[in-house]
Amino acid sequence: MPLVGSARTEVCADRRAVGDIGDHPIRIASGGGPAPPNPRAWLFRVASNAWLDQQRRPRGVLEHEPTASVDPRATREAAGTLIARLAPQERAAVVLKDVFDLPIEDIAEALSTTPNAVKAAIHRGRGKLVDEPVAENRVPTPAALDAFVSAFERRDLAAVTALLLDTSTVEVVGVTTEYGKQGNITWGMMFGSERLAVGVGVGARFVQGALPTPPRREVRIHRGEPIVLAWYAHADGEYLRAIDRIELDGEHVARVRNYFFTPDVLAEVCAELGVPFRSNGYMFSLGGC
Repeated sequence: MPLVGSARTEVCADRRAVGDIGDHPIRIASGGGPAPPNPRAWLFRVASNAWLDQQRRPRGVLEHEPTASVDPRATREAAGTLIARLAPQERAAVVLKDVFDLPIEDIAEALSTTPNAVKAAIHRGRGKLVDEPVAENRVPTPAALDAFVSAFERRDLAAVTALLLDTSTVEVVGVTTEYGKQGNITWGMMFGSERLAVGVGVGARFVQGALPTPPRREVRIHRGEPIVLAWYAHADGEYLRAIDRIELDGEHVARVRNYFFTPDVLAEVCAELGVPFRSNGYMFSLGGC
């Protein structure tokens, strides 16, 4: 039977011995014990595990090369979550085709269906795996955070101040901190691009074509945490120049940390998110240096 032959080839440690296997390939492939009670289900389990192992390996990396930067368990769980979203017929068809590379006719025989039905199942399954958004991007953002970003987008400083508590802290990391609803730092976060464009607050070499347009803010998920990216307009396009980390207290903002004069942090986060950035240096400057 073609399906048994392919599964036997996959799970046997010495593939050169495949041709010598006798009348009970499933029993031998399963470690010499008794054959499983449901051979087809057992084969699907083998195929699914092989698929997960394949997904665990980084693309374009030889299997024998070290992959210390990859968390095998996390990747395997993520792949398992994706494949589990498929209906049983779709899952079996996708795994048997994309992992075992079986002919459509053999898959149809194994699944007791027609070749056209197999093709349809593979098409549906692949479509679900491609179109399914990454779970991290579906992390819901709190309403207070959405309100904070929306107020910045409207250039509504009063609305931002209303979200703060009398005990809130607003910090430009490594530079200055203010408390309560003073509003000086939040004004700078909203309108400081006017000064940036003329080299006030940063050294002249860090202006790099910045325009006076107020920055655009958006929420992204980074390492499971919602953060706010501040996109500044430049003569040659938008570049990220600041990141806000927000701590909430119910419907209010308890703490704001604005990473503006932190080029190392910006470089690391932007590299992980795959977005462009420009540095502001490490400290506030009156300009000219």
